[in-house]
Amino acid sequence: MDGDQRAGCRALICGVSGQDGAYLARLLLNQGYEVVGTSRDASSTLMRGLISLGIEDRIQCVSMAPNDFRSVLQVVLRFEPTEIYNLAGQTSVGLSFEQPVEAIESIALGTLNLLEAIRIAKRPIRLYNAGSSECFGDTGTTAANERTPFLPRSPYAVAKVTAHHLIANYREAYGLFACTGILFNHESPLRPKRFVTQKIVHAAHRIANGNKAPLRLGNLDIHRDWGWAPDYVEAMWRQLRQNEPSDYVIATGRTVSLEYFVEQTFKHFSLDWRRHVEQDPGLIRPTDIRHGAADPSRAQRDLSWRAHHDVDAVILEMCRAVAANADNDLH
Repeated sequence: MDGDQRAGCRALICGVSGQDGAYLARLLLNQGYEVVGTSRDASSTLMRGLISLGIEDRIQCVSMAPNDFRSVLQVVLRFEPTEIYNLAGQTSVGLSFEQPVEAIESIALGTLNLLEAIRIAKRPIRLYNAGSSECFGDTGTTAANERTPFLPRSPYAVAKVTAHHLIANYREAYGLFACTGILFNHESPLRPKRFVTQKIVHAAHRIANGNKAPLRLGNLDIHRDWGWAPDYVEAMWRQLRQNEPSDYVIATGRTVSLEYFVEQTFKHFSLDWRRHVEQDPGLIRPTDIRHGAADPSRAQRDLSWRAHHDVDAVILEMCRAVAANADNDLH
């Protein structure tokens, strides 16, 4: 698709207020798209990500409840998007144990409503669905690829598996251009502070600046493939550029422990993490995944996509961002 063709494209980003929604909106605007973004209540949602990227005035934000079919259908018919990016729904594995019904409704039912809306609209809309590495469960030392069986171990993961299979079913049954990106962990300064990576970075910066209250974490012996969110939204866009829809594992291909993430973050601020981190058994999830590894080679081959940032670069960028924001707050 060349620039002139993209100029006539309208993208609907469901969940535009989140980390990925903001970075994807910026990418699509730079590609010449008109961008419409949804949140449950657009009038009251704080679009911090869009504001921080300086693009809030270039996006039309509308209210849409993913678990309400009438709401979804009305938005699809009103805006007639050429592409829909489904990034909405609950994003926390831990929260899904406390609110399992909300996890299923916002993720699985929300995906079904989008698929049904596209089917009923009878328009050539391309749909991207944000999947999750949590679907695989514990991979051990084996790197998961597109053929690896799913073994979900949380309500969040169960919802993502359901959404994944719904996408595949509608693609086969109705010929929809619908695909899922099976996303491994990806971070940025736009991550909410409740996520462990942000919690670590902000704590290290706080301690380095004199507040010595310890950082409390759960199990440090978990291993993840951490990437950079702006890299991953490019993969989303590239999946919808393909001639035929297909699902892809999106990751860096490098897995490290949470202890490594902590150690390198504290080292950036010239701190010994062992002096400032305490383990709290209360923060351990009921069925935590110990090891997650990925094989993104198919995405590299078919999409010409490769992660530009590995975990060390991610840590560096996040540490720089929290320090820069603190400096800005002083002026």
